[in-house]
Amino acid sequence: MDKKAFLMKLKEFVADLGDKISQDGEWTIKGFIDVFENIYPISSDTKIISKILEIHLLPHFLAFGDRIGFDIELATCQNWYPDLTFISKKDKKIKFAVDLKTTYRDEKYLEFCNGFTLGSHGEYFINRTSSKNIQYPYNEYSGHFCLGIIYQRENLPNLDELKTYKLNQLNLIKSAIKNFIFFAEEKWKIASDKGGSGNTANIGSIQKISDIINGNGVFAKAGEEIFDDYWSNFGKLQIIDKNGKRKNLTSLIEYLEYRNLPLNLYNKKVGKKGGD
Repeated sequence: MDKKAFLMKLKEFVADLGDKISQDGEWTIKGFIDVFENIYPISSDTKIISKILEIHLLPHFLAFGDRIGFDIELATCQNWYPDLTFISKKDKKIKFAVDLKTTYRDEKYLEFCNGFTLGSHGEYFINRTSSKNIQYPYNEYSGHFCLGIIYQRENLPNLDELKTYKLNQLNLIKSAIKNFIFFAEEKWKIASDKGGSGNTANIGSIQKISDIINGNGVFAKAGEEIFDDYWSNFGKLQIIDKNGKRKNLTSLIEYLEYRNLPLNLYNKKVGKKGGD
């Protein structure tokens, strides 16, 4: 199976995932339960929601992998890339990297999400034979994919997080999140040309939901080879600015100019909040 066929299977898989984890649009997970049958509602903390979503979906991932003839390996260590490694049962050399990403809709601009990171552009991305912080060396994967979940946060009163419920009160608990959108895409197609989080070496994503679903990222016209070269050199290559001073190259336009490549390889049609 090549990466095009794998992506098609992945897109078919995510098409009905919402039905497996939600009811009437609301998440079917309501909280944590202890041995005394007390239920503690889930807070709106994104890290908690993200982890529980992964656990909730894992049985479906395993069934999907088995159905298409792949075993699945989870990342050996926390924060290693990728979250899931799909390995062909027939040919162990065929591997696909699938990173799970969750994010929420922007409450002010509902057609946008908060964005997410697409993995590091550090050691394992630059040195494709490195085993640092990655399940297998980057170049052993036949394709790199993002399977994402975009949801809407429910504005719950803070006091609700302090309450406990019994099993017969389950229907009284409001779900912390609702209105899921699932997508699957090659990660370079939904990448931004900006870093993803603070000072860490992470690749950022685009944020307009329709662009994410359609793979309409900043590099969509430029291609994966330019994406790889750009992010391998992000913050390293230098150019001379208008004031004659050296500055790090940090945009795709600057990169194209530096490499003497056509500027129309920059995808201008990526949606931005507030216009453009």
